[in-house]
Amino acid sequence: MAGILGLAAVVTLRASALMAQTQGFDHTHARYNALLQKHVNASGMVNYRALKTAPQELTAYLDSLAGVTKTQFASWTEPQQLAFAFNLYNAATLKLIVDHYPVKSIRDIGNIFRGPWKQKVVRFRGETITLDDLEHGFLRKEYKEPRLHVALVCAAMGCPPLRNEAYVAEGLAAQLEDQSRTFLRSPKGLVIDRGAKVARISSIFKWYGDDFASVPDFVARHSGQDLTDLKMDYLDYDWSLNEQ
Repeated sequence: MAGILGLAAVVTLRASALMAQTQGFDHTHARYNALLQKHVNASGMVNYRALKTAPQELTAYLDSLAGVTKTQFASWTEPQQLAFAFNLYNAATLKLIVDHYPVKSIRDIGNIFRGPWKQKVVRFRGETITLDDLEHGFLRKEYKEPRLHVALVCAAMGCPPLRNEAYVAEGLAAQLEDQSRTFLRSPKGLVIDRGAKVARISSIFKWYGDDFASVPDFVARHSGQDLTDLKMDYLDYDWSLNEQ
């Protein structure tokens, strides 16, 4: 009986610890939200000069994310995990740009052998990984969420716009739907030439088309355009910096 009671106590303590860990993290991402409101405009353009001058809030936010353990992360809901990972990717990208600013493009960072996405700059669940590791080795591998490709922003004009609000678990689906619509109703995401019967879409859909059940259906649904009888082609990607 004592052994059973002891085991029950251990289970209770572990459950309490997990609950405390979950409750201890700010899932509103308030610090990051305030930073985005201050430095990112409604079009997704970033004031990197101001961020470079005062990087403390960005650093403090990334420090808070780095303190989340693998066990703590695993105890969260999927929307909490995704919101965390999307914010981490975008904030780490901002920090990468700030650390090398001024640059004209994110592709100016690093070299031919180790470009920007191969830099170990992301502190995630107790280890330091690359942006590619987070996107391809974790998010695309662990979640069946194609809208991650409009949530993650690579600091380029051809990217989906950086939202000037943090992703949050409560309302994440609505944010991702709005992000998809915003991107595909802009010339960055879709340009239609009905005379030539061509719909040119972002190269994101060429690179990651296999992540979508149907690229034409996704584009049509979120753009609100009838793509019937149009040939699908791809837009050139603009890698210039998304700077105000």
